[in-house]
Amino acid sequence: MRCTRRTLTAVATTMLLAATAACGSGSDSEKSESTGDVGTTNLKIGIIPIVDVAPLYLGQKKGFYKEQGLSLSMTMAQGGAAIVPGVVSGQFQFGFSNSTSLMVAQSKGVPVKVAVNGVGSTGKDGGDFGAVVVNKDSPIKSAKDLEGKKVAVNTLKNINDTTVRESVRKDGGDPSKVKFVELAFDQMPAALDKGQVDAAQVVEPATATVKAQGGRVIASNFVDTARKLTIAMYFSSTQYIDQHPDIVKKFSAATRKSLTYANAHPEEARDIVRTYTKIPQATLDKVTLPAWPAQWNRPSLDTLAKLGEQDGLFEKTPDLDALLP
Repeated sequence: MRCTRRTLTAVATTMLLAATAACGSGSDSEKSESTGDVGTTNLKIGIIPIVDVAPLYLGQKKGFYKEQGLSLSMTMAQGGAAIVPGVVSGQFQFGFSNSTSLMVAQSKGVPVKVAVNGVGSTGKDGGDFGAVVVNKDSPIKSAKDLEGKKVAVNTLKNINDTTVRESVRKDGGDPSKVKFVELAFDQMPAALDKGQVDAAQVVEPATATVKAQGGRVIASNFVDTARKLTIAMYFSSTQYIDQHPDIVKKFSAATRKSLTYANAHPEEARDIVRTYTKIPQATLDKVTLPAWPAQWNRPSLDTLAKLGEQDGLFEKTPDLDALLP
């Protein structure tokens, strides 16, 4: 979601420059679209090659976007640091990013706005797609035990360390004593195995990989933060939304239908992941799928915003009413 996944602080200048470029003529967004079949609008979508975005591929396969006169061209990115400026500059019409990253961007004045929901927690303690994990022989038994320990997160000062802090806090520990280190998700299982970190906040498929190594879940950080936490959403630039409200409406409708279908047909969603990732089948079979609600959970986003402000993630309080449609 997950996330998404480099800190936006380091690229704030890049995004603001991109925003300036996008506000020039308005033609950038239009040029990045192309027409395929007559009456079909092709959209470029910036995504991360993870389980979370399976509904887009599934919806494309089932014809939900075609029904709206749309076709999707997915472009893989390493994280939100590349996707956000790509959307603002008009390289992509829509992008996928975690909720906290979008709040950080909005608080910096980057012209982005949510179009439709993306992915959420399953709400099952011990059965979520994201978790804090340790090795099987680790003395760490619960989140409180993370005090003074080295914990890997994919991006510092973002959704994952914020939610891990909440797990520690709710378990009676002092989150300020946790030592966070930045590490890519796919490197976390090996780092745990070698003892380079004491614990890691992982998401699928790293969660399944660690469990296969005998690792244990000691906290479900997304669930501890909010039972049905909205983790990531699809967004666009405010300029594109203002200039193409009809396309945004169609994309949102098709995506909501895709999310609903993926929720109702989890094995089809699992199978589609093989078409755009290199996750081994044996691992994919054990992956815990996220929830794909058609609508975001506003109270959970309010909680994320509050925690982010508490952790010093924002230069000013994000305006969720402006970020959400």
